[in-house]
This record gives sequence, structure tokens and C-alpha cells, in this order.
Amino acid sequence: MNVEAFVDTDILVSLYDAASPEKQRKALALADELVRARTGVISSQVLDEFFVAVTRKIARPLSPREALRRIQTFLNSWRVVGVTPPMVREAARGVVEHKLKLWDAQIWATAKLSEIPVVFSENFPSGRSLEGVQFLNPFLKDFHWS
Repeated sequence: MNVEAFVDTDILVSLYDAASPEKQRKALALADELVRARTGVISSQVLDEFFVAVTRKIARPLSPREALRRIQTFLNSWRVVGVTPPMVREAARGVVEHKLKLWDAQIWATAKLSEIPVVFSENFPSGRSLEGVQFLNPFLKDFHWS
């Protein structure tokens, strides 16, 4: 499918978390498809969260140098959206009006204001739509994209 899709941190971390091989397999398949189609989008927030997670929070952490190499690969392969002041304001509105957690609200706001209709994430109910942004969990058994 040639629709741009925003990829949350949890999906990128799963690419390097060998403790969950099934999730890793699904994350790799999705990432390959998005890179091949040139429809994957991430944000500066996602890259920051990725660095922390893969160097500190997975069973076999990457070295900071290796995490930096992975970030460079993402920068070369994905469209990266910078978080802007209007996105911060919209995220705060997402917390107030939609009861989202702040970092999840930032993902939603970034996708919404960047006009990206799909977010791949484990952090939202799969299939939920919020002001024109649909959330899909690629790790669910019945997940299908394309």
C-alpha cells in the first residue's frame, strides 16, 4: 500500500530485541515493506526513545556506538519528521481532551499534523481512529497490511 505510515518506537526497538523473536520477525517484515515502498515515517522523538530503549531496556542492549549506527540507517531510509511547537501544543491537547499519555499524544499529534493517516504502535487500541489517524498493532495475530 502506498499510504505513508508513522512507526512508533516500540516497533523499531523490536527490530533489535531478540528476546521476542516473533515480534522481531513481524517488525522486520513491516519495516522491510515500509522501506521498500518508501512510505515509512518516524520522528525525532522516536529516534531519541529508540536510542534509550536499545541501549538500556532490551535483554541484550546495543552499545551506544551501534545504536548510533542504527539511527544513521533510519535517517538514510525513512522520512523523519521533526517535532515542532504546534505538535507539542497538539500533544498537550491530546492529553487533555483524549486522555492520552504525553509521549503517546506526541506520536498522535506528530502523525496528525504531518497528515500521516496510519500509526503502527502497540500503545494504542488497534483499529482505533482519532481525528483522522488510525492506529494499528502489527504484532496482533490477525494483523494484515497492504
